[in-house]
This record gives sequence, C-alpha cells and structure tokens, in this order.
Amino acid sequence: MDLDMISYLAKLSKLNFTEEELKKAAADMTSIIDIMDTIKEVDVVYNPLADNKNMYLKDLREDIAKDSMETEKILQNAKHSDNCFVVPKVVE
Repeated sequence: MDLDMISYLAKLSKLNFTEEELKKAAADMTSIIDIMDTIKEVDVVYNPLADNKNMYLKDLREDIAKDSMETEKILQNAKHSDNCFVVPKVVE
C-alpha cells in the first residue's frame, strides 16, 4: 500500500501521522492485506460429514430422565416472589 493511500485514509479518519508513522502504517497495511490474500486461498466449503468427523455418538452419555428439584427447595434461600427469582436492577 502506498503512502498516498495511507495519507488519504488518515485524512478521512481525521488522524494525524508523522512521515515515519505513515511509512510504518503502510508496511503494516501491506502485511495485513498479504495475510488476507493468503486466507482467501483456504477452502472453506462446509461439509457436514467431514466437519463432524471427531464426534462419535457412542461417546455421549445416556439420556436418563430424572425428577427435578422441588421449587420450594430451590427458592428457600433466595429472595423470591411468586416462584420467580428477583435480581437487582443493573441497567437504568
């Protein structure tokens, strides 16, 4: 990226750079653009069979239904009203 483009972008952004800072910004932007060009070369096509190849259904735990805790027990140490938790107001 050339210094004229960096100067133009800095002016649009209302940023003031010294000549040395412009040169460093130009080098940094060129490096970033090179990395982006490299990333564009990567194949990112989604394949549901290949993307889940490390997940095996036999490794999952068995789904067993259990009774939940009683509402009274859950709320016994909480400040509550009408079986709901009351939380402090955090946003005005």
